[in-house]
Amino acid sequence: MRRIAIIGTTGSGKSTLAERLAPLLGAEHVELDALFWTPGWRPVLPELFRQRVEAATSGERWIIAGNYGQVRDLVWGRADSLVWLDFNLPLVLRRLTLRTVKRIVTRENLWNTDNRESLRVALSKQSIVRYAMRTHRSNRARFATDTADPRYAHLAVHRLEGPRALDQWVARLKAE
Repeated sequence: MRRIAIIGTTGSGKSTLAERLAPLLGAEHVELDALFWTPGWRPVLPELFRQRVEAATSGERWIIAGNYGQVRDLVWGRADSLVWLDFNLPLVLRRLTLRTVKRIVTRENLWNTDNRESLRVALSKQSIVRYAMRTHRSNRARFATDTADPRYAHLAVHRLEGPRALDQWVARLKAE
């Protein structure tokens, strides 16, 4: 495992897992959100996003966290392994709520963009928690379809359906 894509619904722990695996596997951790967002919560132009992802996936060892469909062909096409964090919605919502509250309280600067989560947005219709509730089921169906796509038959897919399965999988990696 040298080039790993980590997918999962919003709040499933993709970034946390990438941070955990990077030193273990001697790989660079790449956050797709960091390549996508600019100050003011503005996305980069699609061409620039693809260029950034192309550069990030040109190395020999990387771990990419994120689900951006517009660069899936690059990320999945160049990856050798895919880790799917397929956690249940109550767990995701609990983790996402805690993460959001922490980010609001600490005023965390996300991806060095000066973007920060706010209580106003967290309680609005644009809430990341609402987004997770709206997309969890469709993400699960899309990921199941996409991982079965013959274009990605080269990927070793690791579908982890809970924290225990994740911890067991990481323990096996450490033992190798």
